[in-house]
Amino acid sequence: MSTREPLSMSPEEFRHFGHRVVDWIADYRSRAPGLPIQSGMAPGDLLAALPTQPPEQPEGFAAVLADLDRLLMPAMSHWQHPGFFAWFPSNGDLASVLGDFLSTGLGVLGLSWQASPALTELEQCVVDWLRQMCGLPDAFRGCIQDTASTCTLLALVCARERTTGHGQTRSGMQHGGTPLVVYTSAEAHSSVEKAALLAGFGRDHVRKIGIDPARAMDPAALAQAMAEDVRAGRRPCAIVASTGTTSTTAMDPVAAIAPVAAHHGAWLHVDAAMAGSAMLLPECRALWHGIEAADSLVLNPHKWLGAAFDCSVQFVRDEQHLVQVMSTNPSYLRTAVDGEVKNYRDWGIALGRRFRALKLWSLIRTHGVERLRERLRRDLANARWFADQVAAHAPWRVLAPVVLQTVCIRHEPPGLDAAALDRHTMAWLGRLHRTGRAWLTPSQLDGRWMVRVSIGALLTEREHLERLWDDLRAAVASDGTAG
Repeated sequence: MSTREPLSMSPEEFRHFGHRVVDWIADYRSRAPGLPIQSGMAPGDLLAALPTQPPEQPEGFAAVLADLDRLLMPAMSHWQHPGFFAWFPSNGDLASVLGDFLSTGLGVLGLSWQASPALTELEQCVVDWLRQMCGLPDAFRGCIQDTASTCTLLALVCARERTTGHGQTRSGMQHGGTPLVVYTSAEAHSSVEKAALLAGFGRDHVRKIGIDPARAMDPAALAQAMAEDVRAGRRPCAIVASTGTTSTTAMDPVAAIAPVAAHHGAWLHVDAAMAGSAMLLPECRALWHGIEAADSLVLNPHKWLGAAFDCSVQFVRDEQHLVQVMSTNPSYLRTAVDGEVKNYRDWGIALGRRFRALKLWSLIRTHGVERLRERLRRDLANARWFADQVAAHAPWRVLAPVVLQTVCIRHEPPGLDAAALDRHTMAWLGRLHRTGRAWLTPSQLDGRWMVRVSIGALLTEREHLERLWDDLRAAVASDGTAG
């Protein structure tokens, strides 16, 4: 009988430490509201405290847990804190966390259907559940990718290949023919321009279309830009509409954009990364009226809906085109059932895929659609309440329509010029952050700094918005300005 040290963690050791990890996570979520929301460490502090070389001898998992508390926690910013109002709600609902834990524990890879039939078929099921939950037509088919950035890149590659008649199989973007152009809102997410660059369009062929008073893409300006490109010998290829822009959650009018896209034969992709979760609510679906005309769209359940990161769902109307663009079929991946099943390796960039469907499946089954809707409605009501407080207390201002759960605000004391107002905004935001009680992110609107209040962390209730409102007024009052 061998007495050699085991070369991997045993199931029993895993059981012991697994219980400790679950307890640690549960304790962390319970105490998160009492922690300072942002780390107070300076850049490089953690790196300086970490060993510069890996251990040659076993240290055991107990050492990992010890350093989690001793080293990593002081360097953490707490996205699950009820005072987290930065960027977007990134909701790691614990039911979804358990699904992700199961996925990692199973350790399967979706190289093909045969590599793990459960991985593929559960993904087919749960993505179609999400389609139904959002009221999307049956024509859409989807899969789970990592992030919306990847989904937008895939959409633009598909657009390029449809426009060029699958030019990638010939000379690709080196054909020297008619330049292809991508159109998006001036307030679209930066990932759209990045995707256009990676897909080979070039920055000179990305058009940022002007916005209307609601800060949404102006369809008339879009039509004019596309017509001008045609007259100049360029070819409209793709439009990326945003239903929920990053700064203000403005909704580009898909129903008005779709006919413009159709007139030019351009691919229409809709970025609904954060705001797409709102489409679980029937009363919100008018916000993406016309969505049935989109060629592709993306929504991120790992944002407002509650799924653990990463879980970004891409829907397409023509799955065969996506597969033709993305497919690879080397001999070592072929199986006898390929003609009968989906192979999701042909739906994206990566060959291997994790069992992401488990965390979305766990979330939906644990809570049911109605409880998920209840939480979204809570956040919408909290956003409306908060906006009402700001609007009623000059010189505070709400700067953009409150479409969903994001409120854009600024404190505007009389007598400040634009530069002084920017300094004032960043100063009171810094004072607020130093309290450790809330975290908001600044953004520029029409060239001036403002502050976004993005509401929707799992633990955020009305009482936390009330405290935030008090803290905001205290932050400006300490500068000697009326709150």
